[in-house]
Amino acid sequence: MGGRSGQDRIFHYLPLSFCASWIATLTFLLRGSLVTLNTDLTKLPTDMPATAPDYFLNVPQLLERMRRGVDEQIAQKGGVAHAIYSRAKAAWLRKKEQKSQLGDAVWLGIATSVVFPAIRKKMVGGNLKALICGSAPLIPETQDYFAMLGIAVLQVYGLTETTGICTMDDPNHVAPGRVGPAIPGIEMRLSDSDEIIVRGPNVFPGYWNRPQQTAEVLRDGWFRTGDQGEMDGSGNWRIVGRIKNLIILGSGHKIAPETIEEEIARSLPGAQQVVVVGNGRGYLSAIVTGNVSGEQVQAALHAVNPDLPHYKQVRAFHLRQEPFSIDNGMLTANGKLKRDLISARMKDEIEDMYRVKQAV
Repeated sequence: MGGRSGQDRIFHYLPLSFCASWIATLTFLLRGSLVTLNTDLTKLPTDMPATAPDYFLNVPQLLERMRRGVDEQIAQKGGVAHAIYSRAKAAWLRKKEQKSQLGDAVWLGIATSVVFPAIRKKMVGGNLKALICGSAPLIPETQDYFAMLGIAVLQVYGLTETTGICTMDDPNHVAPGRVGPAIPGIEMRLSDSDEIIVRGPNVFPGYWNRPQQTAEVLRDGWFRTGDQGEMDGSGNWRIVGRIKNLIILGSGHKIAPETIEEEIARSLPGAQQVVVVGNGRGYLSAIVTGNVSGEQVQAALHAVNPDLPHYKQVRAFHLRQEPFSIDNGMLTANGKLKRDLISARMKDEIEDMYRVKQAV
């Protein structure tokens, strides 16, 4: 498949039921880009390399799946490629932590010359300039992983009420775990409760025939996003979590579960999801999906808990082999956890965690 000279080729996965997806698609077409739409994840491994796009729009869940798929395929293949890949991954992590060892540069050099280009070509074709990811926060380790392969991941942040976009990573200054600065013409700041509020021509005028709800979110020209965030000295934003997802313990402590879930997931490579619960309870617990053992979860919690205040420490867990997915109704169409539904469907398992606490 080819386009005219200078024409960008876009591979677009995001569901068209979302404002950002429609706006992006129309923008691509207005720019004269060649757009390929994908609605079947099973065809992604063949469709994307065949399209060889310049840009690929996606969601965090899909990038996580792609990352795990590469790990699994190379592990199954074994041999020299697996040995180089494993050593290079370990060397990359040590380099990020400024703990490089003798020989790390050699393994990274070999992988960068031989293994990583082969992965890139098989995964996304040979023309990719960037993966553009939105709809939910992306785990920093996944963004780092693609950077190791030589693939830039640019995060964007926005809501339907803000016409789909407020921020985007600067390609020259990507900070893993952050979603970039506000785009020109848009103002963003924090309210007293660390809620992100937005003002600009992108903000909607109100909800159709819902004046009360409009008045709740639009105040003095500022739109209240419902997201908690923080901004660093460079103007890069980080999304901490949704205010409505806050867990309020019996002690009164208010906790954003997303950051704790990310920390635990970093120590559990085999886990597909970590969901922290505990509303109204005496302590936090976690549901962990994927191919992990109780011993691995305990080790992860032992690594994470000491760096957290006592009220943010996870004291019990439940293992669930089947991941939460769109197919089983536990994720939204763009990969976000349906936390209320998960709590309702797993009520008995959650109760068990507070009757018999597993030692962590």
